[in-house]
Amino acid sequence: MELAVSLLSKLLENHQISVSFPQLDLTAPEMLESLSYQALCQIHKILLDDTLSDPECFHKIEHIVRIFEHLGADCGNRHDF
Repeated sequence: MELAVSLLSKLLENHQISVSFPQLDLTAPEMLESLSYQALCQIHKILLDDTLSDPECFHKIEHIVRIFEHLGADCGNRHDF
């Protein structure tokens, strides 16, 4: 199979490729925005988790917490001082 992929790659490398998704209603920027929001939600969930310890990464976590606070998002007890 590896040989077939190599041969096809060589044959197609100078041809324009067009990909379409007829059922997809989102634009590329909208998809990226959606993924970014999902990542922010996951980071926010971690920041709200009081069971995690953060002594080694305190400054990095502090920076992330300040960004969330600037955006108006509460980060729980991690920044309650």
